[in-house]
Amino acid sequence: MHHERHPTDVGIGLGSHDLGVADCAAGLFKAELFPVIVFTGANAPTTIENFPRGEAVHYRERAIELGVPAQAVLVEPNARNTGENITFTRQVLADHGTEVKSVTLISRPYQQRRAYATCRKLWPEVAVTCASLALPLDEYIAGIGDVDRVIAMLVGDTQRITVYAEKGFAIPQAVPNHVRDAYARLVSAGFTQRLV
Repeated sequence: MHHERHPTDVGIGLGSHDLGVADCAAGLFKAELFPVIVFTGANAPTTIENFPRGEAVHYRERAIELGVPAQAVLVEPNARNTGENITFTRQVLADHGTEVKSVTLISRPYQQRRAYATCRKLWPEVAVTCASLALPLDEYIAGIGDVDRVIAMLVGDTQRITVYAEKGFAIPQAVPNHVRDAYARLVSAGFTQRLV
């Protein structure tokens, strides 16, 4: 979403198959953009093999490996979707007595817009900044190692921007015509595995 990075009260790393979320969160923490990180996420069919103890647990371990102090990392291990990531993280922070007026959501690059829309719907009183590793698409795909999986997930996230707003799970956002056209071409090409 090209948000300018600035200090916030907390970094929230949204669980997924992408360990780059933990890498990005650790880098932003070390740049002193927030004093605490909450990693949130259980498992999904796409993550259980690589993260058998849960996405949030593995993200925490990775951040600590990268130099983030263990006491600065909280774990929310139960969320199974973005709405639960936000809702359950709010509770973890409340339980720790952390006052939150601003958050940095750290996610896969193509998840930023949906994560932002979900957070604005479920936690409207906080200022939201989105972040992810800044990689060209071909480098991101090479890092994940599965082009079809990444494209299918990108298509699914694009669909969810509209569908989730219609269902009341997220705030509405404009989707430019060229994005709608690209989405339709990818669906026609068979990238439908992650559609709702």
